[in-house]
Amino acid sequence: MTATPARVLTIAGSDSGGGAGIQADLKTMLALGVHGMSVIAAVTAQNSLGVQGYWELPAEAVRAQFESVVSDIGVQAVKTGMLASALLVETVAELLAGLDAPVVVDPVGVSKHGDSLLAPEAVKTVKERLLPAATLVTPNLYEVTQLTGVKVRDPAQMREAAEAVKALGPRWVLVKGGHLSGDEAVDLLFDGEREHWFRAPRYDNRHTHGTGCTLASAIASYLALGHDVVTAVGKAKEYVTGAVREGFPLGAGIGPVDHGWRWR
Repeated sequence: MTATPARVLTIAGSDSGGGAGIQADLKTMLALGVHGMSVIAAVTAQNSLGVQGYWELPAEAVRAQFESVVSDIGVQAVKTGMLASALLVETVAELLAGLDAPVVVDPVGVSKHGDSLLAPEAVKTVKERLLPAATLVTPNLYEVTQLTGVKVRDPAQMREAAEAVKALGPRWVLVKGGHLSGDEAVDLLFDGEREHWFRAPRYDNRHTHGTGCTLASAIASYLALGHDVVTAVGKAKEYVTGAVREGFPLGAGIGPVDHGWRWR
């Protein structure tokens, strides 16, 4: 008989354009050899030009999806993305509290186009309820500021940012420096004591929709496959760097990264 692959659950919003959100998560999981499952928390009307609207699912629908998957299939890692509202953040945090599996939290605040995907009043709930449940949180520089007030303008300030996010309760923090300038995309992984720096070439490619979702899902996938956090982040960084390098035009705006770049 064929062995059952490692199982990873994403709890996030659906991207109708296919570049980010649930769609990016499942593509990443397939590319990395795990079985992806999903809890849809919100539905977006979205394309290469931006987010035209989004609609939250009821909390009971999110809870039912989660319990249905976990009670029968089980999970070996979880990734969270767009949760939209304080109620949904609180609901997901409550569900994760009783789960014996690593949790990667992508604290989605805005889309690649600058569209808000998290209600302002939900930020407090993310800080107080969701981040303490996280094995690893993966904020970009905008999200660092949203969560802590710390503004990062160069890599030298990333340690301060990591310490501020770590104080909110996650076991590990990955501060993503992709929005900084320079020849390299630099990320800092921090556990409260040790620093691990990850560097990759910065490619001149504007088609980067879905990078945050893809990275967090890749990390969750590698954790489910049995790697430790440092190794999982390093492997995920390598995967997403290739996906950014091969990002392609789609529609009239910002195209997606290529989740299948290793197959082409």
